[in-house]
Amino acid sequence: MTNKTLLLILGITLFCSCEKTEKYNISTVYYNGDIITMVGDSPNYVEAIVEKDGKIVFTGSSKEAMTIAGKGHKMINLEGRTLVPGLIDGHAHFANFGAQAIGAQLLASPDANVDDMKTLISVLKEWNTPENRALTGWIFGTGFDDSILKEKRFPTKHDLDEVSTEFPIMITHISGHFAVVNSKGLEKLGIDENSKNPEGGIIRRENNSTEPNGVLEELAAIPYMLQAIAPKSEEAVMRFFEAGQEMALSYGYTTAQEGRAMQNHEMLVAMAEKEKYKIDVVSYIDYAFVDKYMDSKWNSKTYTNKYRIGGMKVTLDGSPQGRTAWRTEPYLIPPQGMPHDYSGYPAIPNDSIVTSIFEKGFKNNWQILAHTNGDAAIDQFIRTMKPLQEKYGKENRRDVIIHGQYIREDQLNDAKEMKMIASLFPLHTFYWGDWHTQLIGDSLVQSISPVKTALKKGMDITIHTDAPVALPNLMRVLWTAVERTSRSGKVIGEDERLTPYEALQAITIWSAYQHFEEDRKGSLEKGKLADFVILDKNPLKINPENIKDIQVLKTMKEGKIVYEK
Repeated sequence: MTNKTLLLILGITLFCSCEKTEKYNISTVYYNGDIITMVGDSPNYVEAIVEKDGKIVFTGSSKEAMTIAGKGHKMINLEGRTLVPGLIDGHAHFANFGAQAIGAQLLASPDANVDDMKTLISVLKEWNTPENRALTGWIFGTGFDDSILKEKRFPTKHDLDEVSTEFPIMITHISGHFAVVNSKGLEKLGIDENSKNPEGGIIRRENNSTEPNGVLEELAAIPYMLQAIAPKSEEAVMRFFEAGQEMALSYGYTTAQEGRAMQNHEMLVAMAEKEKYKIDVVSYIDYAFVDKYMDSKWNSKTYTNKYRIGGMKVTLDGSPQGRTAWRTEPYLIPPQGMPHDYSGYPAIPNDSIVTSIFEKGFKNNWQILAHTNGDAAIDQFIRTMKPLQEKYGKENRRDVIIHGQYIREDQLNDAKEMKMIASLFPLHTFYWGDWHTQLIGDSLVQSISPVKTALKKGMDITIHTDAPVALPNLMRVLWTAVERTSRSGKVIGEDERLTPYEALQAITIWSAYQHFEEDRKGSLEKGKLADFVILDKNPLKINPENIKDIQVLKTMKEGKIVYEK
């Protein structure tokens, strides 16, 4: 072979290699729509955005974008639609999305139609097929709401026995803090008249007896819920995971949170090892499981196959709508069988135990998420964490108050001084605002989830769905934070309304900050990941009451379309 021939072959090879590289590394230009960058304290729009290799390489004018994009770039005409950064829920339970997507749908209107006991029983009967039972070994459903049911009570084993006495049944409350099982279910769980209440939980009983009525509260329910609604085969695990992830994608998630990982962390790891994630998922490990799971490669600020552990979760009380949130004042309507001065109860009554749990987090530099709904629980959080901050420091820890429904203004002041983030839950104003009014009174209800007050104090905030407590519908979260309108049309806390832009910040750039990811997510800036969502309408320009109806048309993760309506 002559030198001339060799050079000719090398030249052809190099040319082909360059052509191939250009073909598979082309840029994409998005233009002709409302592109909201989420940069700054007021809305900032650009004409175009350029994505290449999964990252943003330019935002600015359409003319300059064409130059930056280079030869062979792809054009995406938004046709007047709205492009925003990928959505990031401040708090949710991604591992349970599958159960919500697959199980009997027991949500009340407008999400479903279970508004009375008859419908609840009917939906469970319809779901009860051999194929469905084979998934977990149980008949199961999620999301019933006693405050909305016409009967204004919890279902009991007697109601569920109308569905089946042959197969075990478990249904979970919309709060995620209660379960109800039928007689067969109680038998399967080994719960009977001799069973004791666990610390931090209650087995409800029949009137004037020790016989369980099928309703399980808090730590009498949660461990069993994880067992009963866990898929039993590899095929079922995959079906649950894919259904849950698809639901998240349909609502514009590009980063999801598993806000209380226990044994289900192992399933999430398995999915990462199989490279099944289309979006990023960050887990917070329940304090009872940190010794088992935190000492692993998954505990990292960076993702491996789109999964990582972000820190530790501690639950200090229960649900305000379920009246297990721990308050300093009594509920105006105590649960059945409870005294008039009932004010809920702590999940961990002993402060020294809480301190030891938190200290483990400080020693290991784990970010701490604390579920605290009632003001007594928030008092416990503050008084046990303050001395540890004095001992270990508080800089850049970004510990988070989760929910904070009944947080007081003095507690917000303490939280600001302690540099905590408040991930509040204004979704309650729609779903349970009328019920909260009955539970705590017209005056106090105005300050549930006081997002605007927290902002005015200079606190970092986010908002969230807590899905599957509700559907992971982030546009409804946006709407409730802006409108704060109850089911009956009553405004709950007019002074706590966010602007549409503030609410959008709370599920993009502010939530990215909460997860230590603001350097690569949450806004449309050069160098950040090309995580995009295309909406059919601009939440900053339409009538606020219509924000809830906005549809996600496309979800893109690192430049790739992962969902299209």
